[in-house]
Amino acid sequence: MIFQRALQRELASAAGATFTVLFSLIVTWALINILGRAAGGRVASSDVVALIAFAALNYLPTVLILTSFISVLMVVTRSYRDSEMVVWFASGLSLARWIRPVLTFILPIVLVTGVLSFYATPWAKQKSSEYTQRFQKREDLQQVSPGQFRESASANRIFFVEGVSGQSAVVHNVFVNTVDAKGTATVVAKEGVITTTPEGDRYLVLKNGRRYLGAPGSADVQTMEFERYSMRVASKSQELGAAQGVDAMPSAELFKGSGPAIQGEILWRIALPITCLLLPLLAIPLGFVNPRAGSSSNLIVALLIFFSYNNLVKVLEASVREGRVSFALSWWPLHLALATVVALLFVWRLNVNHRYHPRVLWAAFKRGKQVSSPVPKEVK
Repeated sequence: MIFQRALQRELASAAGATFTVLFSLIVTWALINILGRAAGGRVASSDVVALIAFAALNYLPTVLILTSFISVLMVVTRSYRDSEMVVWFASGLSLARWIRPVLTFILPIVLVTGVLSFYATPWAKQKSSEYTQRFQKREDLQQVSPGQFRESASANRIFFVEGVSGQSAVVHNVFVNTVDAKGTATVVAKEGVITTTPEGDRYLVLKNGRRYLGAPGSADVQTMEFERYSMRVASKSQELGAAQGVDAMPSAELFKGSGPAIQGEILWRIALPITCLLLPLLAIPLGFVNPRAGSSSNLIVALLIFFSYNNLVKVLEASVREGRVSFALSWWPLHLALATVVALLFVWRLNVNHRYHPRVLWAAFKRGKQVSSPVPKEVK
């Protein structure tokens, strides 16, 4: 009981430190990515914080899986390096006694990973898609960031404004360049606002400006000053959510549907909590290290195993989405293979002191000795 409480505290401490580092890296990466999209005019600057939160929530299951795997591995490796496992084995206890406290530690994480995988992550993807679509479906002038040139949806008009104020898309110091069948027209104005007619058409009304009509660089340019000039603004009226993929579908709708794409998404969501359960158990026999050698290669091996396993799940998901493999024959073999590897590694470590274990044979070979027969000779 004392050992289990001490192990729980150490696992919690290692998990807290690992989660802090991994989550900070994820948030930093999401911040850089979304700020780049906002600077390029692909998302609204006011939605940056919400999009970062949605991105962090999307990657949180993977962070929890890696946190539980690395924390268990670090604790087991430290126990071997500090020779605590020598005392443990000398007391007549086996490595299998670690399974219960490790399961007690990781089961809440598995439960949280399952909730995130089936409910929170699809919701975050749906909201992120809605925020992005809402910005893309705004009028051309509302998408303009102050100090940046912006091309219209019809690709024949370029906007530039120095400032935007209010919620009614009032802009200041406007520059609009339009190329159509009539030629090239350039309009500059001190102020502009979007208005809607009773028929539902939307216009950009410019005030106190000039309009130049003619090809740039030619002598035949017409100039006109105006106090009020109306220009129709292209608007996209598609409904939000029309382009959402299966990865943003709620799990209740996902299990009611059918098709390869839906089955592939179900496979991915099921794989996350199963992976969170199996990898920490794998870390128990994988954490062996020679106290004299002091090697830290276990962490590198663990990362390779994690990314390889994650990529294999992605390959199976893609195969199911493309219809090359059926769902019934693809969601369980990889997890069963990992569970088998975990069991074999436990058997390997539990019999590590057996006379026919490869480590014992190799040590005897280096000493130039022969391994005796399994039947001991009678003492004369």
